[in-house]
Amino acid sequence: MNKKLNWLTTIAVVTGLCAAGSAYATNGYYTHGNGTKNKAMAGSGIALPEDAIDITNNPAVAPFVGDQLIFGAALFSPSRKYQTTDSMANGQCFPGMGCAFTIGPNNIKSDSNYFVIPHISRSWQLANDSAWALSFYGHGGMNTDWRGGTATFDPDGPMGPAPVTTFDGTYGAGKAGVNLNQAFFDITWAKKFNEKLSLGVSAVVVAQMFKANGVGSFAGYTETFAASGGTVMPTSLSNNGNDWSFGAGLKVGLHSPISDKISLGLMYQTKIWMGEFDDYSDLFAGQGDLDIPADLKFGVTFHANEKLDLNFDFEYIWYSDVDSVGNPIQLLFGCPTAGAGGTNLSNCLGGDSGGGFGWDNMAIYKVGAKYKAGEDWTWRFGYSYGKQPIGNDQMTFNILAPGVMESHFTTGFTLERTPGRQFNMSLMYAPNVKVTGPQNFDPSQNVTFEMYQWELEGSYSWRF
Repeated sequence: MNKKLNWLTTIAVVTGLCAAGSAYATNGYYTHGNGTKNKAMAGSGIALPEDAIDITNNPAVAPFVGDQLIFGAALFSPSRKYQTTDSMANGQCFPGMGCAFTIGPNNIKSDSNYFVIPHISRSWQLANDSAWALSFYGHGGMNTDWRGGTATFDPDGPMGPAPVTTFDGTYGAGKAGVNLNQAFFDITWAKKFNEKLSLGVSAVVVAQMFKANGVGSFAGYTETFAASGGTVMPTSLSNNGNDWSFGAGLKVGLHSPISDKISLGLMYQTKIWMGEFDDYSDLFAGQGDLDIPADLKFGVTFHANEKLDLNFDFEYIWYSDVDSVGNPIQLLFGCPTAGAGGTNLSNCLGGDSGGGFGWDNMAIYKVGAKYKAGEDWTWRFGYSYGKQPIGNDQMTFNILAPGVMESHFTTGFTLERTPGRQFNMSLMYAPNVKVTGPQNFDPSQNVTFEMYQWELEGSYSWRF
């Protein structure tokens, strides 16, 4: 490949890749890293620029990565299952206590266990120590596909009025689950002011695709149903196929090689303000609003010698600032049709303060190492830990999105037989995490969900 590569062709190729791939994540619904080398070090190394894709972790490194094209893809496999125990209520209504919505007892593994996540990035060096870049990548998402479960509720209770007592799926007829894909496009410009400081900024454009199945039995908790006095059923709650939303935000970064031994990196991404999912306006708070939370990264790289670099990084994600993700499920009991004496329409599903998944903010600690083992081979290792964001009092909705991973063990390598041409590999394993707590709509039963994951990624790069 030569310098005359048509970057418009590159954009077309990337667009096709992103449309074809699905993104699912490991720190809540964010990935554990961006780029093969970064992932091989568990997402650490924002102060260690190597490739054009590293610009997505810190836009300020653009003047340090040269003129490069890199593309790759990951094969990602999350293994998910949930279990519910026997119930003493079995979907019945009790005087003065409301009605139970009993799930199961079920013991189900999710289908759809393999996903492809692509990325591609192109960087250009400009005059006056500045640079710019284009990057397409999958950065987050979630997916569950539950089949064959049962649930029971009183057809005359608030979960009604449908005259159904048992059904397939987690929450509704047929299969149940959600699918959220996110494709990111960063347009980056950065400038190196001197040998010890560069600053960068990226315009971040995002497309989200979402669908939900099997949650129609929550019709009685929607603002549409409650506002009508129970006479109008919601049409934008479940089983409406794929819906799209688009939005934008800003990313700023700083890179500072303060000495031959120490480099610092800092990146902040604002909340990504997304358009509403109109086809699911009865599900998400704010009439279908699902913004992407703000993200902060800070890293220190210690250049031990010419062969060894050590990274120490920190990341913080503000999940609780996105109402649909952070609002606790208990808000739904303030909905007038929830049977708990509530009077606040905005607490219903789809309302401005509607109940959600109840995720906490997430702090992730990362360490990584890069070791150059000769002219051709470079090896990488990493570990990260972040307490998963789901409390054990937020179990029922999170059957749909059990993002409970905490530890990630990673490794990988780079092979460079021809100068300027690199092949990279990374491998991630996230061991099993199990969470158990009471079922929010039938406290006489418990819910347990658990997950483990692995990911294998490869990429190839050209320098010009």
